Amino acid sequence: MLLVVSALLVAAAVAAASTLIVSAGAVVAVLLGVAATKITHSELMATRTEAARDRATQAKAYAALTERRTAENLSFALDMRRKIDQRQETIAGLEAALDDAQRQVLNATRKLNAEARRADLAENAADDAAREAGELIRGLEGSLSASEQRAAEAIVLVAELEAELDVLSAELASWRSAPTTRANSA
Repeated sequence: MLLVVSALLVAAAVAAASTLIVSAGAVVAVLLGVAATKITHSELMATRTEAARDRATQAKAYAALTERRTAENLSFALDMRRKIDQRQETIAGLEAALDDAQRQVLNATRKLNAEARRADLAENAADDAAREAGELIRGLEGSLSASEQRAAEAIVLVAELEAELDVLSAELASWRSAPTTRANSA
């Protein structure tokens, strides 16, 4: 604005064509230019100061924000570390429990195998005993059959002997009675 006023003043002085007025107009124009430059410089410095103040405020806000984020990140990292440690403890506990369970399964499998072997041995022994008993029964059945046959033969022989005994008894009786009858007839 001051530059416009000084430009108008110089134009009026030149139009007046007086050296004194032109000189006074030129001095006033220079002073107004200096004043305009000083005002512009002051405003520029004030704007720069205000901008620097704004940047400082922003920097402080960013520093506070960064500090909060750093604290949040640290808190998050600590929380994650705690959770990871808990999970690792849980995993270690589960691994120990799994090891125990595997040992128990192994022991149970060994016992089961031992029992199965004993059962197989007992079954084999029972099969052997049954086989031997079968052979013994077959042998006894054969012996019984042979005994029954001998008994039948003995019964037949006893019957024959009884019949022969009866015949011999009758002959003896007839021989005994024959001398008496001979003696009686003589």
